[in-house]
Amino acid sequence: EASSRTAVGGFEFRAAGTVVASGGIGGNLDLVRKRWPTGRWGPAPEDMVTGVPAHVDGRMIGISESAGANLVNTDRTWHYPEGMHNWNSIWPGHGIRIIPGPSAMWLDAAGQRLPSNLIPGGDNLAALSHIGRTGMGYSWFILNKTIAAKEFIFSGSEQNPDLTDKSVKKLLSKLGSGMQVAVQAFMDHGEDWVIADDLSSLVKKMNELVGPDKPQVDEAELRRQIEDRDSQIENKFSKDYQINYIRTARQYLGDKVVRCAAPHELMDPKHGPLIAVRLSVLTRKTLGGIETDLAGRCLTNDGEVLPGLYAVGEVAGFGGGGMHGQNALEGTFLGGCIHSGKRVGEQLKYTLPKAGAGA
Repeated sequence: EASSRTAVGGFEFRAAGTVVASGGIGGNLDLVRKRWPTGRWGPAPEDMVTGVPAHVDGRMIGISESAGANLVNTDRTWHYPEGMHNWNSIWPGHGIRIIPGPSAMWLDAAGQRLPSNLIPGGDNLAALSHIGRTGMGYSWFILNKTIAAKEFIFSGSEQNPDLTDKSVKKLLSKLGSGMQVAVQAFMDHGEDWVIADDLSSLVKKMNELVGPDKPQVDEAELRRQIEDRDSQIENKFSKDYQINYIRTARQYLGDKVVRCAAPHELMDPKHGPLIAVRLSVLTRKTLGGIETDLAGRCLTNDGEVLPGLYAVGEVAGFGGGGMHGQNALEGTFLGGCIHSGKRVGEQLKYTLPKAGAGA
């Protein structure tokens, strides 16, 4: 549950240096929509899920701007198209990202396969742009139980107890042939998951899930697309881009063992049941924000230092007001947080008055 925004009192602190480290805007869907780059991604989706807690609401960005700080690159954000509603939410609108392997078929809201350059687990922002330009803010993964067991992992510390608990035993359990506990939980409880033994039943459930006011997936057209894909599995010179991609991925032993199922027909009962997952846009990273110099000092709109105000991490676009560009991201995005925090800490250490020195 989000903290109350009702003021119950007031207080005041004064300091020679104030550091803003409040994060981005991903928990504030109204602000996300306001800054949505419609020229690149099409209209902002009506429905999104939040990949960060409600307190990451961008409030301190506005407060800093009111104090004189300049904002830059405010249209640069990084969201994911493979989000889904968490069946066991920790915060309002809590979304979980699927981090997929390459085998699921990816469809737009109307049931059309995404273009050949958009493979699950590939170029996130290109997929986000394509889906956004359809005018619908959601898409579908079509897969089966074998693919879900082998290729699906989820973002979020609570979804990965093997890593949070530093348990080698739990990590090794993911290498087995069975279904992971986290994936099974979404199969059982996830509101975006549809499961059926045959394609007719699957399509019916997909259309019921979105309702009659949304595009309806046509069973015959979806069957044709799946059969076209599956017809190339036995062809050593496959003409299907996704089958070729899967084969290439499996040449790397790590992906073959852990992340990539052997090519097979999606509707083969041995690999069933069939699964469809409705995917929503998941908000995540804010790549622009408060402009600073290399020491993390906030700048005004004329490039002058704003005395006493500093910004670090995501609120400053991970450094300076945007260190990544609009279509590139440093691997973990923690590097910019750590480095900008270090630079501000050093600046404060050497420039602020020492305690007892008349300050």
